[in-house]
Amino acid sequence: MPTESPTLKHGERGWKTATFVIFVGTGITYASWVTRTPAIRSSLGVGTGDMGLIILGLSIGSMAGLLLAGPVVARIGARHVITAAAAVASLGLFTVGLGSGVAIAALVGLGLAFTGAGFGMCEVALNVEGAAIEKRMGRSFLPSLHGAFSLGTLAGAGLGAIAELLDIPVPLHLGVLAVVVLVSSGSVVALLPPATGREATRTRRRAGISGALTVWRDTRIVLLGLIALGMAFAEGSANDWLPLGIVDGYGVGSATGAAFYVVFVAAMTSGRLLGGRVVDRYGRSVTVRWSAALAVAGILTVILAGNLIVAAVGCALWGVGVALGFPLALSAAADSGADPARRVSAVSTLGYMAFLVGPPLLGLLGEQFGLLQAFYVVLAGAVLAGLVASAAGEARETDEVPLAEEQICSK
Repeated sequence: MPTESPTLKHGERGWKTATFVIFVGTGITYASWVTRTPAIRSSLGVGTGDMGLIILGLSIGSMAGLLLAGPVVARIGARHVITAAAAVASLGLFTVGLGSGVAIAALVGLGLAFTGAGFGMCEVALNVEGAAIEKRMGRSFLPSLHGAFSLGTLAGAGLGAIAELLDIPVPLHLGVLAVVVLVSSGSVVALLPPATGREATRTRRRAGISGALTVWRDTRIVLLGLIALGMAFAEGSANDWLPLGIVDGYGVGSATGAAFYVVFVAAMTSGRLLGGRVVDRYGRSVTVRWSAALAVAGILTVILAGNLIVAAVGCALWGVGVALGFPLALSAAADSGADPARRVSAVSTLGYMAFLVGPPLLGLLGEQFGLLQAFYVVLAGAVLAGLVASAAGEARETDEVPLAEEQICSK
């Protein structure tokens, strides 16, 4: 990491606060939708299989947003992309609520596609902002930003549970949330610098339409993509299958399975909020290597423990282990060259492929061999991330800083 002063000026503190707030808001938005899926399925009168097809709209939109965001950030800067992403996601939430209210499945799917596109665009742009702040501060910041997203998911899940308990209609819940997202993001986005991640015109012309593919010629980007892939697979698999794996594998009730998932999420959130000090002391590559080792130990413990208390320890190790890998891969991508937006977009896309492909893959394997045995595939992903952890090493002194001095907020 650069050895710049860790002290931020007044306007720069606003920059840092704004990114943190937007990350929290993204987590709240995502979890709020997830908690209302049972109510939406009931309102549409569809089965689980049809609901899976509807949710596919979210995945398609997310991938489109991720692929689009890199070139657009390079052209107009991250702040404008975040503004557009908030508007697109808000439109999507409103459409999902409307589709649920009028019981039109296609409308819900369309709304999810818009929501996913907003999430994907924001994912790249926010990580470019966070990486630029790391450069400015001279110490780790992205892990705590991803911890902010985790805090947001906890808050959003709580709000969604309250909405379910009070039987608040989905259109009202998501409609109000859409307005809140739009207004709150608009109130803090002005604190962001105007052109973080924007490339010079001659650089964009040189990159051309092949810019998104060119970054994959960099071996380091490929390896960072593998770290993101392995760690995102380990994180996403726990999010989707850990409660059911505990229920099926240990013969306990749904409440116990949910409690084990809470242990995992709490451990992961704590690891992200507190892990910055570890990264600053030992560096990214060492942190990724040990994180992968903890994830492997946690997954193995969950598979083999045969005892609920020991399995709970395994869930905690699993959560801490996956906490830092994905954000550190994005941090390393951002400072690995002069085109940070394209690089973050590339690594993010590979990581999100794990989120999209992992759940159905584990579902198929779990049906054949049992979910606990299927977790061996998840373990392999964490091993892969550990093997290529050296790619996450700190930037060289000659690497370009993607943020010009004149881009800093003067507020």
